[in-house]
Amino acid sequence: MLHCNMAADFNHHKERTDQEMTYLELHGYYFEDLEEGMTDVYGKTMTDADIVMFSGISGDINPVHLNHEFANETIFEGRIAHGMLTASLISTVVGTKLPGPGCIYVNQSLRFKAPVRAGETVTARVTVTKLLPEKRFVELKTVCLVANKVVIDGEATVMVPTKG
Repeated sequence: MLHCNMAADFNHHKERTDQEMTYLELHGYYFEDLEEGMTDVYGKTMTDADIVMFSGISGDINPVHLNHEFANETIFEGRIAHGMLTASLISTVVGTKLPGPGCIYVNQSLRFKAPVRAGETVTARVTVTKLLPEKRFVELKTVCLVANKVVIDGEATVMVPTKG
């Protein structure tokens, strides 16, 4: 009986350690690990399904995104993806890669430079530009590109956890 209790205690301790390891494995960079100039990217090809699903999730049913005939009569001469759908790829980099899980958005500014269409591949790039240790804030240069052409340009500030 004592052996079973010891085994249960060992398994409980092992489970807790596994949970702690999972947290550590999922966590992104800590503030102390970041340096100016660090960069990371995420690429995605926009699809018609992405645009339709974003319309449903956001409630933005502007016909320039959903109605071919309407969109053909606009300055874009066809349907375009939502600017915020494209910008959300910046959040993908920030939240999953650099600085990654554990950081919190404080601010994001965006300048929309060109439309994105279904079938185009967007690359979101985030670069650390400044570290503000007193607040654990990190300033980032954010950009989205299609075929090396800037479609969104901006800056972000995120709060990043420290190791201590």
